Amino acid sequence: MTPPPAQRPVTIRDVARADFDQWLPLWDGYNAFYGRTGPSALPFDVTPTTWERFFDAGEPVHALVAERDGTLLGLVHYLFHRNTIMVEPVCYLQDLFTDAAVRGQGVGRALIEAVYQRARAAGSPRVYWHTQATNATARRLYDAVAADSGFIVYRKNL
Repeated sequence: MTPPPAQRPVTIRDVARADFDQWLPLWDGYNAFYGRTGPSALPFDVTPTTWERFFDAGEPVHALVAERDGTLLGLVHYLFHRNTIMVEPVCYLQDLFTDAAVRGQGVGRALIEAVYQRARAAGSPRVYWHTQATNATARRLYDAVAADSGFIVYRKNL
């Protein structure tokens, strides 16, 4: 007897060039969640440039995907950077998104845990990320896997 889809294992792996057609709807979904659609969409060159960075060994930007039965269910993008209070580079988890149909099934947690593993392997002492204060669903997961730093993010578009 074959287990139902939600009980079959999820594989977390590096994104591959052949994944583009399945990665793109997840990327678009992530950007739509943050209101980056229509007139406020990303500039045309951002998506292809981001995609190419994942495959450039000289770039600090990385991508993992969650896959079950040949179907991508989620993505996570992360990068390493220097900072002024540690010698080792820290890991910034920049983008995390799972297909709405699999939320609550551990896919997001598995993607975060995979980033933790990659950061440890790279010698990074910390993984951090931001989310909107109103993102209650994601914050329930984040509260279970990390500590809220209490910092508020400011930014100025130039």
